Amino acid sequence: MKNKIIKVILLTILYIIIIIIFFISVLLVKSSKIAFSADYTNEQIADAIYKAEGGKKAKISYGILAIKTNDPRGVCINTIKKQRIRHKKHDCSSDFITCLGNRYCPVSSDRKGNKNWVKNVKYFLNRNNKGK
Repeated sequence: MKNKIIKVILLTILYIIIIIIFFISVLLVKSSKIAFSADYTNEQIADAIYKAEGGKKAKISYGILAIKTNDPRGVCINTIKKQRIRHKKHDCSSDFITCLGNRYCPVSSDRKGNKNWVKNVKYFLNRNNKGK
């Protein structure tokens, strides 16, 4: 009788552990989706950058500070295209959006700004493209 109770308890614990592992893996897969830049077009990333930089209320559209331009979206998309090429060529342990953030809003210039930029761009990518 004692052995049966112990066996039931152990099986119950094992079952709970399996359920916890399943839910954690589902959460990891959902959250890691935004790390794969191939899932997003340059235009989708530019849209997310636009919103992360303040959208219509932004003083500087798309956060383009390096040059004066009448086409900030074009400059933004060009930056994304060039960074995709760089990202494929260099050995980087970061996902593409983080790597782009290091170019767009360098850690050396603004550590907190970089962290927020990456987080916000990923947020808008995920929110705007849930159906993918």
